[in-house]
Amino acid sequence: MTTWGLIVETTVGTGDRKHTSGSVMAHFEGSRDDALRELEARARHFTPQHPMSARRSRLFRTTDGFDLVVDGVWDTFLTRFTVAELLRDSDAPPPPPLPEEAPEETPEVPVEPVEPRSSVAEAPRYDADGVPVKPSWLGRADLP
Repeated sequence: MTTWGLIVETTVGTGDRKHTSGSVMAHFEGSRDDALRELEARARHFTPQHPMSARRSRLFRTTDGFDLVVDGVWDTFLTRFTVAELLRDSDAPPPPPLPEEAPEETPEVPVEPVEPRSSVAEAPRYDADGVPVKPSWLGRADLP
């Protein structure tokens, strides 16, 4: 099933500090038409931060969403609503595990018994240079 991002871009700030800020309002799973209907419902009920004293508000349908144009006392502010298909999410939750399948029957392999080690340590053997043939740490179970 396709996941759609319901994206809002709105004008924030005033004067020289006026700029556009965007965010994802929500994710929607389903068809594109259903995602557009959900986006339209959110756009119709959206109240932008600016302007505080709105004189006129107009909602336009575009190819991929909606534009909300609000005229204030001194300036006009735009809020754009867009539906976009989610292709990748770096912070998505892991997918649910697949149902476990019955393991295939494998023939049992006979296990040969292993002789227990003697608790008496063997005397280390050394080569001609005096280096132990088997280092003392090799074969120790208490090391990582």
